[in-house]
Amino acid sequence: TTHAVCVGMTGSGKTGLCIDLLEEAAIDNVPAILIDPKGDITNLLLTFPDLRPEDFEPWVNVDDARRKDMSVGEYARSIADTWRKGLADWEEGPERILMLKKSADFCIYTPGSDAGLPVSILASLKAPALSWDEDEELLREQIQGTVSALLGLVGIEADPLRSREHILLSNIFEHFWRQGQDLDLTRLITAVQSPPVRQVGAFDVDTFFPEKERFGLAMSLNNIIAAPGFGTWLQGEPLDISSLLYTSDGKPRHSIFYIAHLSEAERMFFVTLLLEQIITWVRQQSGTTSLRALLYFDEVFGFFPPVANPPSKRPLLTLLKQARAFGFGVMLTTQNPVDLDYKGLSNAGTWFIGKLQTDQDKARVLDGLQSASATAGTAPDRSQLDRIISALGSRVFLLH
Repeated sequence: TTHAVCVGMTGSGKTGLCIDLLEEAAIDNVPAILIDPKGDITNLLLTFPDLRPEDFEPWVNVDDARRKDMSVGEYARSIADTWRKGLADWEEGPERILMLKKSADFCIYTPGSDAGLPVSILASLKAPALSWDEDEELLREQIQGTVSALLGLVGIEADPLRSREHILLSNIFEHFWRQGQDLDLTRLITAVQSPPVRQVGAFDVDTFFPEKERFGLAMSLNNIIAAPGFGTWLQGEPLDISSLLYTSDGKPRHSIFYIAHLSEAERMFFVTLLLEQIITWVRQQSGTTSLRALLYFDEVFGFFPPVANPPSKRPLLTLLKQARAFGFGVMLTTQNPVDLDYKGLSNAGTWFIGKLQTDQDKARVLDGLQSASATAGTAPDRSQLDRIISALGSRVFLLH
């Protein structure tokens, strides 16, 4: 069990490499949760064991066919022939594609939309099945992440230690969750107007956050659920990690969360809630030395930066530091090496380095490798790695 990071510029072959890894994981019966901000990973579902032209036809690019002066049917036939020959050249037969299709259940979830499988976020506000006596720190971290995500959705960038909004909402969450009571947005808004806690630190709640100003926060939260499109966030399957990883009859699942259609704030909101649910699930598992499941995050740009602290960063760090002991592997990919927190990646034992855009990108990756290796008690030869990375071509990767 290890964590991994894959870096490479557009055209380096990064997506192809990672889809290969995910397909092999599926064949090995390893379930996965996949976060797909751009839409590349949904191609995992384009598996055609018979490699028939008519299988490819609905998915080929019509403009590509026109440019080659071919009909769509002719172009689909040429694509099918290319795949058949390409796989045969690597001694891969159609039976491997069939094996992949039979090994795992593949599905595409579209939070905030019913284009794919809709997802309900309500489960994210339910009281976690963890003990406050044993997991108080973890539960408070989950509350912090959930509150930060909610406030981000209404445009409030809140410091957990200074923001009245963050402190009040955190106290409300803790009050209900300690009693094992679930929250939903309506109940949360009501609790903002009439807080169940009368004391916040040394002050009574009306001195700390006057009623008139609390009403403004309640209105901001209410605007979320009043928006016409918000109903799609409350319909569909709950964010239940066990059922996202396995079907009801125990078959491994690869659950892809396609989020390209969401705004930046909505992406951060959903990803943070999902990561918090994964942490809760991981902590409920027994320790193991074998790989139990994977989290794959395609294009982690903006979610794990070196300086800023968006709501998604803390749960990702927690998973990188703690999840291995429970058999849960994390794989992060990016084409922007300068946007990775390399100190946080010191727990990543496997690195895939592809063709890079600039010398600055290469320097950042080398710095990150040195930092991770130093933590692991090894010292890579920087000059040798520099030469190898500089000479990489497309679809060739350095595995460290």
